Amino acid sequence: MTRIFKKDDSSDVRHVTLVGLGWNAALSAGKFFAGYFGGSQALVADAIHSASDFITDIAIIIGSKFWNLPPDAEHPYGHRRFETLISVGIGIAVCAVGIGLGYNAIMALKDGVQSHPEWIAGVMAALSIVIKEALFRYTRAKGRKMRSEAVEANAWHHRSDAYSSIPVLIAILFGIFFPNLWFADSVGAIIVSLFILHSGFEIAWPGIHRVADEGASDEVIAKLKNIALSCPNVISIHGFRTRYVGSDLHVDLHVVVPAEMTLLAAHDLAEDVEQRLLDSGENVVDALVHIDPYTPERAARGDIKTIKR
Repeated sequence: MTRIFKKDDSSDVRHVTLVGLGWNAALSAGKFFAGYFGGSQALVADAIHSASDFITDIAIIIGSKFWNLPPDAEHPYGHRRFETLISVGIGIAVCAVGIGLGYNAIMALKDGVQSHPEWIAGVMAALSIVIKEALFRYTRAKGRKMRSEAVEANAWHHRSDAYSSIPVLIAILFGIFFPNLWFADSVGAIIVSLFILHSGFEIAWPGIHRVADEGASDEVIAKLKNIALSCPNVISIHGFRTRYVGSDLHVDLHVVVPAEMTLLAAHDLAEDVEQRLLDSGENVVDALVHIDPYTPERAARGDIKTIKR
């Protein structure tokens, strides 16, 4: 059967990621200086979080070149697994940032470091929330259109940055209106670190499953089975399996057909089943269809375990 591999989308991935990289650079610098001069440890921590986006943006820009390479002798199924590995790497990097920021904030509380934020820090935190939420929506839409799990993972990294700025803004406002609450800013930094850790886990965990050859969801499997069963002369199917390679879905199945079918007719039927699965809209790039002839004797022996119409 003919495998269909996803077109090279590296230029689109780089364009989307470069947009995010530019905004991350501006926000990181803006939050750092506003936090430093505005006396907010939480905003400085948030600036470091934004700076960590540089690493993930660059990883995607470079990685897109690798995962769009065509199949070769060493990688007959293509290189899409690089996309999954980069997604996992992004999640781990986000978790590392969260742990580091949380540790620094806890040490500041332990040492009694006092923070008295100013309005410039609050304005910058509010601006960051708006920009990063807009960037999340833009990147996620592009990632879904391209069916790129790495771009979508990066979108959620933008969302985590937007969320992390919310407790920062609250902590800054508490520090401004209630100067006696000198610890509010450090508490805000700790809350930011927890948001970041959760975001990193949410990014890395699905990728870890896919590295372990995770299959499609029950809903997708049911849809694909119904498509295969809808083909004329398909009596039943069995041995249905799926697995993701990056964001691409590979399918293999056994199709039970009348024993009197000619070899040519059975081959054409297998091609029809394959094409319908490829056209399912579920990012199927490879469908391997095995033909099983139906006879009452084979059915009675249990050689054919069927999923009927």
